[in-house]
This record gives sequence, structure tokens and C-alpha cells, in this order.
Amino acid sequence: MTTRNLTQDAGTCPVQGLLKLLSGKWKPEIFRLAVEAPLRFSGLLRQIHGSNRQTLSLALKELEEIGLLEKVVIKPKPLHIEYHLTEKGRALVPVFLQLETIL
Repeated sequence: MTTRNLTQDAGTCPVQGLLKLLSGKWKPEIFRLAVEAPLRFSGLLRQIHGSNRQTLSLALKELEEIGLLEKVVIKPKPLHIEYHLTEKGRALVPVFLQLETIL
């Protein structure tokens, strides 16, 4: 299921749509780590125990598609890519901080 389908299916409740977009095995953890610092793929593999290349790659791509992460090529050779929170992603940080205080 693509992220485009998720947003269309959750037309009745925006919060439900957001929660569906951020659900997944590694997306919440990736988002949390992106709040702290820019991310590199190899670093994520080391930091998120039990993850693998395929699931991390898919989660990063989906977070990028919905506009929460931005992929930035720092150096083309050797390839050096970082992922940063976008403005949209930074706007969600207070929401998540609020949720943490409730729990």
C-alpha cells in the first residue's frame, strides 16, 4: 500500500491519516532520531537494532514521500547522503513531545 492510498482512505479524520502514515516498524524511531540530528543510512542500521536495509530504505522513502524527511546529497563520490527533517516534520515535533508527556 502506498502512502498516497493511506491519505485518501483516511479522509474522515486527519489525525487517523497522520497516525497511519507514521505507523510502521521503524518510522517512529527514524522520526525520533531525525529530531536529534541529521541521519545517515549506515548510522540508522547501527542504531536501530533488528532493522535491515530493505525495511529502512522503504521507511525512509515513505517518510520522504509524505514530506517529513528530505534527502540531501552531501557528496556524490563517494556517495554521502543525509536525511533531515523538513519544515513539515519540524512542525510535528511539539505534537510528539506533547504525546510523550501524556504517556
